[in-house]
Parts: sequence; C-alpha cells; structure tokens
Amino acid sequence: MIQDLLKSKNVFKLICGAGKEDCEEVKRLVYLYSLCGVKFFDLCANSDVILAAKSALNLAEVKDAYLCASLGIKNDPHSNKAVIDYDKCINCASCESVCQENAIKYVKVKSQKCVGCGRCLQVCPKQAISFRSEYKEIEQILPPVVASGIDCLEFHIIGQDEEEILSKWNYINANFDGILSICISRGKIGDESVIGILTKMLKIRKPYTTIIQADGFPLSGGKDDFKTTLQAVAMAEIIQNAKLPAYLLLSGGTNSKTAQLAKLCGIDYDGISVGSYARKIVRDLICRPDFWTNQNVIDSAISIITPLVKSVLE
Repeated sequence: MIQDLLKSKNVFKLICGAGKEDCEEVKRLVYLYSLCGVKFFDLCANSDVILAAKSALNLAEVKDAYLCASLGIKNDPHSNKAVIDYDKCINCASCESVCQENAIKYVKVKSQKCVGCGRCLQVCPKQAISFRSEYKEIEQILPPVVASGIDCLEFHIIGQDEEEILSKWNYINANFDGILSICISRGKIGDESVIGILTKMLKIRKPYTTIIQADGFPLSGGKDDFKTTLQAVAMAEIIQNAKLPAYLLLSGGTNSKTAQLAKLCGIDYDGISVGSYARKIVRDLICRPDFWTNQNVIDSAISIITPLVKSVLE
C-alpha cells in the first residue's frame, strides 16, 4: 500500500509535470526513474498519460510503484501554455535556449510539453510571449482519471479563494476514496492562511490518509544548489510546526541538496518530490530517437539519475 511507502519516511516522488501531456516523454521518465528505485510518480490528470506511465512500469518490471494525478483550480500556473505572438517575435530563440522542457523548437511551442514555468516569458526581449490557460473543471476530468486506476490524487492550491478550494476538495473526497495529497505554496497567502486552510481540509479526512506537499517555489528547480531549495525547506518547517495529521513531502525547487538541508534544519519529512531538476538532468537523453534501441542511452541516463535518487533515499 502507498501508506506503507510513506511510513518508511524514505520517499522520492518524481514529478513528471502537472502540465506535461507528452505521453512518450512521461513513459521514458517513469521507466528510467523506476529502474533507479523510485516508487512514486506524479502525473498530469490525463488518462493517456496515466496509461503511458503504467506501460513504463510494466516494461521496467516494477510492481510496487504508485501513480498520482495532479488537479488544480483556476489560475494554477501548471495549466498554462506558452503562446508566441509572431508579429512581435524577432526569432532570437532566447525562449528556446531557456526552456528546460524542450517545449520550444524553431520558435514554435509544443504545448503538450509546456509546463507553464514562465522562463521563456522572462527572457523574451520583445514581450512576444504570453500564456493561455488550459484549465478544465475538476468535475470534467476527475471521472476518467479515477477510472484509469490511479493510486493517489493531488490537489494544487493557488490563491485565496477558500470557497472554491473547499468546494472542489469536497467533490474530490466524494468521488475518490484513496489517499489524497494537497500541494500548497505560501506565495500568495500568508503562513497563518496556509495552516488555516489545511486544517479545514484535513477535518474531513482520517488521520494520515493525506499528504501535504510543501511547495516552496513552484516550477523553480533548475539549479542544484542550497539557495534554490531553501524555500521548500522553509515551507516544510511551517507545516511541521503545525503538527497536522498528514504525511509531509517537500517540493518546489527541490534538488540533490534538499535532503541535506532539510536534515540540517531538523525537518522530519516523509519524502521529497523532485520535478524540474529531475527532468532537466536527462532532458537530452530522453528525447533521443534511439532511446529504446540504444542501451548506452539508457545506461547514461541511469548514471545521471542515480546520484539524485540516492541523495533522497540514503
């Protein structure tokens, strides 16, 4: 059971990307990381993506892994997709050079790869990039996701609309009886508001049937240093101090330094979720056309991934 994994307090969760709809890329990511000992995978709420992840686990012959699908509310940046205004674009390719997801090629956006991180927007010299939301109501996407046989659902909380948050949370609880995860950042709400909304959400849950994912700085894990992961540890401390009856995972800027910093700061966490950095380090290998036929590609990727996984699991 997934609770047994969480009780081990030794969890590495790979975040494939709440907005990542590229089934083949997700399949390759899940395959590689499962071979390196990862047992928990976070996916976008898309039935085809979930099936791709299951296919990867079958190929890797991994039986004891778990899949989580991420759901959001309006204004969740994970549902945003980059759009280029070609009347303003000067083809400088600055956007392409900073995209960690290989979502921009020849100054064209591959929306199924875009995760809404905003790096391209920050470097565009002509302000030619904007974002459109592809948000879909939970009532629309939840039934097929649950039918796909998912093990966990994660609810992303963005903003201060408590009424909307609780309404959607109640709907999720009424339509899924497995373990739930709440991914929450204090970016737009204060520390007291974070604990207040979490307390209300946990009231309808049995103790330790919920994960709280302390999201330090969402979509920021491009670098492998202590500064990048600092906010994840700080957010985890806020959750820990509240002594809520839930499992605690760190996310948002997580990397190979996260476990070390969290332990130095006395954080009693149950696991670490790694997304942007975990995808970045094998980006060039998973997009190779000979990925499935060249064992050297697989071996090279595993040699890169292994130290990151060990930094969390050892």
